[in-house]
Amino acid sequence: MTVDDDRDLSEWLETDGLGGFASGTVRGQRTRRYHALLLVAQKPPAERVVLVNGIVVVVETPDGEYPISTQYYRGDVRSPDGGKRLESFSIEPWPTWRFEISEAVTIVQELFVPEGLPGVAMRWRVEGPRSGLSLRVRPFLSGRDFHALHHANPDFDSTTHRAAGSLSWQPYPDMPSIHAQANARFIEAPDWYYGFLYTAERERGLDDLEDLATPGEFHWDLNPQDAYLLLSANQPISKLSGNEGLSAENCYAAIAQKERHRREQAGREAETVRSYIVKRGAGASVIAGYPWFGDWGRDTFIALRGLCLTSPDRLAIAHRILLLWSETVSQGMLPNRFPDRGDTPEYNAVDASLWYIVAIQESFDAHRRENRGFPHGETTRLLAAVDAILDGYTAGTRYGIRMDDDGLIAAGEPGVQLTWMDAKVGDWVVTPRIGKPVEIQALWINALAFAGRYDRDRRAQLEIAQASFTEKFWNEADGYLHDIVDHNHVAGSVDAAFRPNQIFAAGGLPIALLDNDKCRRVVEAVEAQLLTPIGLRSLAPGHPDYKPRYQGDLRTRDAAYHQGTVWPWLMGPFVEAWLKAHGGSDAAKSQAKQRFLQPLQEHLQQSGLGHISEVADAEPPHTPRGCPFQAWSYGEYLRIKAMVQ
Repeated sequence: MTVDDDRDLSEWLETDGLGGFASGTVRGQRTRRYHALLLVAQKPPAERVVLVNGIVVVVETPDGEYPISTQYYRGDVRSPDGGKRLESFSIEPWPTWRFEISEAVTIVQELFVPEGLPGVAMRWRVEGPRSGLSLRVRPFLSGRDFHALHHANPDFDSTTHRAAGSLSWQPYPDMPSIHAQANARFIEAPDWYYGFLYTAERERGLDDLEDLATPGEFHWDLNPQDAYLLLSANQPISKLSGNEGLSAENCYAAIAQKERHRREQAGREAETVRSYIVKRGAGASVIAGYPWFGDWGRDTFIALRGLCLTSPDRLAIAHRILLLWSETVSQGMLPNRFPDRGDTPEYNAVDASLWYIVAIQESFDAHRRENRGFPHGETTRLLAAVDAILDGYTAGTRYGIRMDDDGLIAAGEPGVQLTWMDAKVGDWVVTPRIGKPVEIQALWINALAFAGRYDRDRRAQLEIAQASFTEKFWNEADGYLHDIVDHNHVAGSVDAAFRPNQIFAAGGLPIALLDNDKCRRVVEAVEAQLLTPIGLRSLAPGHPDYKPRYQGDLRTRDAAYHQGTVWPWLMGPFVEAWLKAHGGSDAAKSQAKQRFLQPLQEHLQQSGLGHISEVADAEPPHTPRGCPFQAWSYGEYLRIKAMVQ
């Protein structure tokens, strides 16, 4: 893509499949604390740390020096501003920048993160005459938790350790060592650079200044060779990749050839999917979003429906994920998330377990369509997990989650957030949704319907729940569903706020809970009040709690998170329900493709390049916010794409 001022802070992402990643902006300016070249997971996919934050890159010519990197400092000082020489940028097959040095000379900078390795490979090549050209690269190191910021201190060890073919640094004893291989001279010149300013952190009301250490500078003569720099954690990348003994340029060539072939075979869509799939123990999981989320249960099960179940090539990955999570069932619940540090999962989610059952059902159905089966023992494990969940909810489990006498699921207690609308600041739960939330009933009834395929007792539960649902939730006067009934566990009370959660009961899941006329009325109401080009609003305009923008400090943002803010992932269930309401004809699919899919495809080039954002402002121009790379947003985009084919 060509670069302009509106797009030069769009973000790119490279991931290692272990939880680590490299990321930054097209311009090269780090705007987040998470932007880094070497960010690795010490206990995949968790305990992530930043080791190499960035680099200064300067091209030397007979006519003078030309920086091609960008740094941003306290006081809004951009120095150097190498981005002004940026001619074009592409993420194919990996992030590649073209810098115009003169009419005759272009420097091409490229980098990639090899699959399965905690490292990054970089190359600078010359297009045009090389005579008199040289290159300097100064790395900036920290050694910190990826959520934290780094400041100058006397404990940082900038000593350069030299070994055959590589250099290394050990900034702190409890951090991984940093290894570098390059076809360059390295000149030791330890120093501190102070006051890097991260504008995205400032906009989010967070600490925004950082100090970084540099151990020195790499020097290349670009006549006659290109420049190569390989950075990795714990060991040299040549050893990690099985290329021990190779020079930096030959090691780069070996891993680049392998990586290029893999990406070309997979294609861009599969490569984007791969960025969210991570190793956890002997199994696999899904990173909810980059740059700050880990693997969350709810997000994993929603996301894998699109990431994995829309392609026969990825069914085995979905199966591995489902098997891994089957081992985590406790009292009928699956974890909401695994923490960044420590092994104790958090179980504060009423919907994660039910989404898990939906994912199992759709995985079984997808395998059946492809005439593939599961080993008997694995089927038994998954169905045992389903039964354990349904038994736990029927009998009652944590946080007041239980099946009530009407066959529906009641949940919640003060101070705990249990649904996907889970914003909490201190002791303040912004949207507590205590009682019987509408989407929980839709998920519960779909789960019972699946279990009813092999268990007669579940069919009896299903009939009771289905009969209760329409009677209690349907708002005939307004033609839509209440968001919560028996609100705050008070029989007969309702929360009639108009939210998107009702779409799951009106065709946004495999089984609709309403008749065709009521489904159509819900879809029309949601379309009229909540639909935007890239997702659904989380609350209708006009409600006293409606927030038009998702901006400001943490408390202000969380107050808006589910109070109007647009969520792209909700476009998936909406389109599913919309197509059912319009008969699923070819004409309906064609209309849906143009109206709903095309704006999402345009968004792929607007924020996190090749990805779909977490959220957006409720009001035009619906500026993307939150994580620029969100798993369930991209997964639902793929589901929509499959629906409208």
